[in-house]
Amino acid sequence: MSKHHKKFGKSTKTFSEKIFKILSKNQNKPFNYKQIAAILELDDTKSRNEIIKDLKILAAQKLIIESEPGKYLVKATSQKYYEGKIDMTIRKTGYFVCDELDNDVFVPFTNLNHALDGDTVKAYVYDRRSSRKPEAEVLEILERAKEEFVGVISIQKNFGFVTTTNAKMYTDIFIPKNKLGEAEHGDVVLVKMEDWPQKADSPFGSVIKVLGKPGEHNTEIHAILAEYGLPYDFPIEVEAYANKIDTTITPDEIKKRRDMRKILTFTIDPKDAKDFDDALSFQVLENGNYEIGVHIADVSHYLLEGTILDDEAFNRATSVYLVDRVVPMLPEVLSNFACSLRPNEEKYTFSAIFEVTPKAEVVNQWFGRTVIYSDQRFSYEEAQQIIESKSNVIPTETSLTGKEYQVSDEIVFATLKQDELAKILRRKRMANGAISFDKVEVKFNLNEEFEPVGVYFKTSKDANHLIEEFMLLANRKVAEFIGKQKKTFIYRIHDEPNEDKLFAMQALISKFGYKINLNNKQDISKSLNQLLEDVNGKKEQNLIDTLAIRTMSKAKYSTDNIGHYGLAFDYYSHFTSPIRRYPDVMAHRLLQFYLDGGKSVSEELYEEKCVHSSEMEYLAAQAERDSVKYMQVKYMQDHKDQEFLGVISGVTEWGIYVEIIENKCEGMCRIREIKDDYYTFDDKQYALVGEISKSLLQLGDEVYVKVKNADLVKKQLDFHFIRKNE
Repeated sequence: MSKHHKKFGKSTKTFSEKIFKILSKNQNKPFNYKQIAAILELDDTKSRNEIIKDLKILAAQKLIIESEPGKYLVKATSQKYYEGKIDMTIRKTGYFVCDELDNDVFVPFTNLNHALDGDTVKAYVYDRRSSRKPEAEVLEILERAKEEFVGVISIQKNFGFVTTTNAKMYTDIFIPKNKLGEAEHGDVVLVKMEDWPQKADSPFGSVIKVLGKPGEHNTEIHAILAEYGLPYDFPIEVEAYANKIDTTITPDEIKKRRDMRKILTFTIDPKDAKDFDDALSFQVLENGNYEIGVHIADVSHYLLEGTILDDEAFNRATSVYLVDRVVPMLPEVLSNFACSLRPNEEKYTFSAIFEVTPKAEVVNQWFGRTVIYSDQRFSYEEAQQIIESKSNVIPTETSLTGKEYQVSDEIVFATLKQDELAKILRRKRMANGAISFDKVEVKFNLNEEFEPVGVYFKTSKDANHLIEEFMLLANRKVAEFIGKQKKTFIYRIHDEPNEDKLFAMQALISKFGYKINLNNKQDISKSLNQLLEDVNGKKEQNLIDTLAIRTMSKAKYSTDNIGHYGLAFDYYSHFTSPIRRYPDVMAHRLLQFYLDGGKSVSEELYEEKCVHSSEMEYLAAQAERDSVKYMQVKYMQDHKDQEFLGVISGVTEWGIYVEIIENKCEGMCRIREIKDDYYTFDDKQYALVGEISKSLLQLGDEVYVKVKNADLVKKQLDFHFIRKNE
């Protein structure tokens, strides 16, 4: 074995593995030892003799066959070809992910063959003779996950190269002189990868857009959007089309709808909201029950299939909520005006109307197109004031207008009664096994230049839960109504948690003295809820909330209804936010089509639309997360001299991650820079262990840190370790 090691320098691959790979790549073509030696660029007698010997060993092992004297083919049963995706690590190695395989398979750098993160590839899998562990080699790139990349350009005399900020992108991109465009040295640019010659170290590309100078606010926000292929403005022709739409409320159209303009109706939204998707109406019925109307903007009335506006909305599939702006799915004329359920305006809506008993039992339901008049717009804070004070006075400090004002007794009664019903609905959900994720959201106070001047945390209160419960009710009942007819529909599904992730989480939370019951589905839900309640307000809350969310499967859109584990619903859809989510538009269209007597539509066609919508939702979520990270780094730039108390949120062989308690900003303390001892990583304890003191730095420990470096381009914080909080 040592001879093989010497022959291939640092490589641990034997001749046998290389021979097997050559034959596997050319499965229908026989090779003799001379041809193999030529491919391996070996021309000495010793190496050729090794090849002859290894060919005979492989044949004896029945992995290859001698198809004719001295010529060999790989045996058909030895060919292990699969299609899957590449998941890169930050260490220039990857994993081959394939549904046909039980586990992800390691791909060393030398076997990537120019595959990049997310690429769909054809690969073959083999057991390493030296370790018996499977490895994969990419044989063919079937589809690139992306061809456009964001990075900083360095320009030399006759060429440039772009270094991306993505840690999983292991190569820079070479830009020939004639494809530099208007880029200047040091600009943040969007480049397109055009070619990657077999023997070239880097792919070739061209600059397609200059985004600006690194560190500038708009540059970095536009770079985040460009990184995920998300737009930040509408094409001129789409805006022009939208501006020509007739948005007037006409008597003829009203006649086709259920007229609910005289029934008390109001909206409750964030105080800075500009589009209002949903409104609630309320009235007491003669039999003592309540009629609750969930009224949703009738986007599909304006957004007609087959138009350039609909194509644009489908391609976007979702609005993107960045830290300083919203990139809407629909142009402003629709999202903020025609479709927005603004106060004191008549609007077309698509409604789910329920007759509900005082015990929150639904005894009747109706779905269809309506017209409403919104009597009042509330912020969550104003509605919360009514719930807490049971008064019709909205004080100055809570008021949207900045002045104290009064609302009608009728609105107060409606709000309090809806709150009462919502609490019953919520209790029922929890009893059925729903999981209560009320993760704290980090928000920023921004000045006029979009500089972060403060951090605050958004938490859900009764007013948030009031809206949430009635939106959940509408989504569930619409899905149930169509699902029981066995017709194709757009479901929002959520699978059960991954067992391996639950066991890993159990090991981590035990460090804090917590545990979860993994006996069965019901016990898992109950103990997760108990865990989330127990950590509420504790220093480790954000860490454990995050861990719990990561154990969950990702919710997605599908025509195959498997239910929603997290909400404990057998049927669930997205119906209530068509201004910002395209699946809700599709749900509206399908519901109306079926109400009109239509037959079930093509499941295959709508499944493709579901896959696209799920992918775009994922990209939008990544962009939103990056924008928060960017703003956290920007905020911490101005606090470099300040000492912060934080919680260790991650431990690795290269250092500890620390989340600052007062603002949730996370950064790294590198192990080599922790000077009070020499530390090594202990993976069993998830801790760094001091060699001399034997002291531990482990998950959940409180430590003091200072900002060492705040990199806006990479969106990374590095901390100085000060001391442990004993």
